Parts: sequence; C-alpha cells; structure tokens
Amino acid sequence: MYRHKAHPWHGIYPGEQVPQEVTAFIEIVPTDTVKYEIDKVSGYLSIDRPQKYSNIVPALYGFIPVSFSGRHVAELTNQALNRTDIQGDGDPLDICVLTEKDVSHGDIIVKARPIGGLRLLDHNQADDKIIAVMKEDMIYDRFEDISELPEKVLNRLIHYFTTYKDLPTDKHPRMILEGMYGRDVAYDVILRSMEDYRTEVAHTIV
Repeated sequence: MYRHKAHPWHGIYPGEQVPQEVTAFIEIVPTDTVKYEIDKVSGYLSIDRPQKYSNIVPALYGFIPVSFSGRHVAELTNQALNRTDIQGDGDPLDICVLTEKDVSHGDIIVKARPIGGLRLLDHNQADDKIIAVMKEDMIYDRFEDISELPEKVLNRLIHYFTTYKDLPTDKHPRMILEGMYGRDVAYDVILRSMEDYRTEVAHTIV
C-alpha cells in the first residue's frame, strides 16, 4: 500500500492539547544560509531567498499547521491597537521554538509549548510570531511565560523579527513591533488562527 506525504499546512494534526501544546512544522533553523518557506500549493520547502546579510534566525522557525492569519487574528490586533484597518497577512501562523539543542535541518515537526508572542505588523498586516519552547527541552522547558525569558534571549528574538526583511537601502523598517503578549493571549491567537483556517481556507482545499 502506497502512502503520500501529508501537506505540512493542511495535513498535519496540530495535536490533542491545542493551544497549550502544538505540533509545529519547522521550515528553517539557525544554521541555514538561505531562508526556506513552504510552497503553499505543493507542500515542499522552497528557497525564499539567500540570507544576504547578517540576520540569523535565533531559534527553530516555522508555522502551526491548519492555522491562518485572517479576520479573527486581525481582529485581536485591531482591538489591542485601537484600530480597524489591519488585516491578517494571509499566511499560516508563525511560530518560533526555543531549544538548547542544535537541530541540523528543517522540514520536521516539533512538539512545542506556546509561552507568548510578538505582535508585529508587516505593511499594516498582522504578522504575529508565537514564541514557544520545545517540549521537555532541558533548558527552555521550565519557562511558562514569555516574561520569564532572559532579557538577552528576548532581545535577540525582537532584533531578528524587526530587521530580517529590511534591506540596507530601506529608509523605514518593514516590520513594526507593536508589543508583546503572554501565554494566555498566545492561546487566543492560536485558536483564532485555527478558526480563520476553518472559515477562510478549509473549503478551498481539494
């Protein structure tokens, strides 16, 4: 009997304990010299762009399957910023997973516990980054909320996500950090992203 590889966005089960624990699909790791990104149609990793400058992703980086940054995710951002014009970025919900281990490549799944998130805007679109720790990691598993992270770890995450899309010729930063939130808000963002997937994406899958 032949089996086909599941599409990472549509075919991987996010877990029994969502949002307290999620299965994350990892696209890129700190040692990668190019930025990989899932091809939404085929499910294969594609090269988005070489890492031309000094930005190095500070942790495992990917997305939560069967999630989508759409109307419900944007609604939470609008509420937090007292705005009405922000939309979701139309991608799966990003997740950054902290671990002490050196993971040599992406295209893997990881069990992770969300502990908070960064509220970022990309050209006025909600581009949240869920911050999580690898389940049972020897160092990071003790952290329950983003507020407990060492300041240098948090600063490294913020610096990466507020600069990784910028070019030296840019006059203004593309990614704007509008704040951070803790574990409970991260849970809400995750559940909203899954509702967005159900209402805006699931019916389009053939």
